[in-house]
Amino acid sequence: MTQTPDPAPGPKRRAATPGASGEQVFADPVQIRALAHPVRLELLGHLDDAGTATATECAAALGESVASCSYHLRILARHGYIEQVQQPGREKPWKTVALHRSHVIDPEAPGSVHAVSAVAAIEVDRQLRRIQSWLRRSPGLPPEDLEVSTVHEARAYATHEEILQLRQDLWQLARRFEGRWENPGQRPEGAVPVRLFSVLNVDPGQE
Repeated sequence: MTQTPDPAPGPKRRAATPGASGEQVFADPVQIRALAHPVRLELLGHLDDAGTATATECAAALGESVASCSYHLRILARHGYIEQVQQPGREKPWKTVALHRSHVIDPEAPGSVHAVSAVAAIEVDRQLRRIQSWLRRSPGLPPEDLEVSTVHEARAYATHEEILQLRQDLWQLARRFEGRWENPGQRPEGAVPVRLFSVLNVDPGQE
């Protein structure tokens, strides 16, 4: 999730940032706030992984009721995150509008910082649960999987220009593998699913 100050309010859906090709960028606090719900973030993540899924399939994957998933899916669609796949049948599956998305801070929009922070807080909690689950399962995982995994922290003093460059570098590193998640034909032999979650922030507690 990108939290980038943007000097101009502009339209609800912004032009793509250098984060990823075809990235969907949101600056409208109303749209961003709509995602600040644990079930909606889980639904969005499931659709990212599954490609398409009906409300019934989402309910089975998340352990939620079909009625709850249907409600939250409609909220996500109303605010531009997902759309229905038009195909024969009573229940239409859903898919994400874009696999990559960012939420940017617009300093001129009231509530912008609070909206982005609310979504980020829920996402950090969601990722923490995922990482803790992986750590609990680690004793039973193949050694080759554990040897290539890492938990890493780095500390430094840097100018804002250097921090922005580091952010760009991180984006570019991740783009080396772009397209492989959604397109199995691009995966080399022996490729396994990998997840990277990073947080880069100025630490106001340090002098």
